[in-house]
Amino acid sequence: MSDVFSSAPQSRAVWEALPEPVLESVGRCDAERLEVERARVAPHLRERIVKPVYSVADRFASWERLVRRMETGRPEGDDFYPISAYGNDLDSRDSLDEVMNTLPAAAREGTLGTLLADLDARFDAASVPDPAGSLRPWVRPTKEHAQLPGRWCRRPLRTPWDA
Repeated sequence: MSDVFSSAPQSRAVWEALPEPVLESVGRCDAERLEVERARVAPHLRERIVKPVYSVADRFASWERLVRRMETGRPEGDDFYPISAYGNDLDSRDSLDEVMNTLPAAAREGTLGTLLADLDARFDAASVPDPAGSLRPWVRPTKEHAQLPGRWCRRPLRTPWDA
């Protein structure tokens, strides 16, 4: 089994210190996500899936890994990072907004909210505005948004898929 916080030390540290009520709230989000993921597979496979692929922890760790890649301009270790993964990571970050809105104030305003704000600030520092949408041919959101979050209109200073 892989470590969800591999190459995401800041997320790991926050997760290890989360209070029990916040962990319970996150657990409820993960239980709902598990049912969504189970509903997408054949009945004989459903019971084999015991935890969601896209858990809240995984989404935080994925966002941190992207930010770290952008800061250095290269993937961690020998990790291949195609441009299509960038769009997936932006979609995953969008879903964190939805998750955070369902969590109690203690989570939104506590260490999880602080972690997300810090990772977002690091993303902004490692990217520049892209009003021309130069990445749009390769990076598209999977959901329709009335107005895309600003991160979709930015491009990395150092593209991690060119490393």
